[in-house]
Amino acid sequence: MTTSELTLPQAPAKERRRRATGAGRQLHAGPVTYVVLTVFALVSLAPLVWTAIAASRTDRRLAETPPPLWFGGNLFKNMEAAWDQAGLGTAMLNSVLVAGTITVSTVLFSTLAGFAFAKLRFRFSGLLLLLTIGTMMIPPQLAVVPLYLWMSDLGWSNQLQTVILPSLVTAFGTFFMRQYLVQALPSELIEAARVDGASSLRIVWHVVFPAARPAMAVLGLLTFVFAWNDFLWPIIALTQQNPTVQVALNSLGTGYVPDQAVIMAGALLGTLPLLIAFLLFGKQIVGGIMQGAIKG
Repeated sequence: MTTSELTLPQAPAKERRRRATGAGRQLHAGPVTYVVLTVFALVSLAPLVWTAIAASRTDRRLAETPPPLWFGGNLFKNMEAAWDQAGLGTAMLNSVLVAGTITVSTVLFSTLAGFAFAKLRFRFSGLLLLLTIGTMMIPPQLAVVPLYLWMSDLGWSNQLQTVILPSLVTAFGTFFMRQYLVQALPSELIEAARVDGASSLRIVWHVVFPAARPAMAVLGLLTFVFAWNDFLWPIIALTQQNPTVQVALNSLGTGYVPDQAVIMAGALLGTLPLLIAFLLFGKQIVGGIMQGAIKG
């Protein structure tokens, strides 16, 4: 048998298309990409850097023209003044408790509700999902008065549960997890678990949660940032005797001539926990996002 008579095995059609289009090759960023990313990074960091610069100066220096463009020597002095004037010690503890509780409950309940809407079949599921999405179109300002009256009837005025209870689960979180689980969680995997005799609770713990981990990390980060920075409802429900960080920082702007340097120092102190949280858990969050993208 000659060489010309040998028939080599043909590569699968999918593999041939991948080779033809160059799919699977590692992409390399060019100089323009790095320039654009650098510009965007500098623009994003500019407000934080200016806050730090203003916090390290005196109020008189900030009023001069041109404004300062580099750090001064009063950063820790202004931070100490902001900490004492606003009572940020209690406020920080309250914000950690409020934001942490809201984050855990929102991620848990939104994942369960999203799984139910995505993979379970029950009566009026489409209508309930439509109503859930419809609540996102209602301005939150409309709920302030009835919500305040409700909390007053419960006797929870100026208590942290007044801020926590209305945010235990969100329509956005439910819709977000539902959209993710529709694609990321195969129905065959759930059916296989049921055939193996797994209960509903075990399916949720061993199948749904691992599949939803990337989306849960993103939702947790967004929820924590939103809960930490929330101002409208806490300023109505709480007082300066039992504040969150944003309510406490509001007291720094009072007075005939507010000290802008101290206000900036307080704003910087209020932002530091978010930066620390992202530095500690940012790698896990980004890794979870990339893992979900690769699986998808």
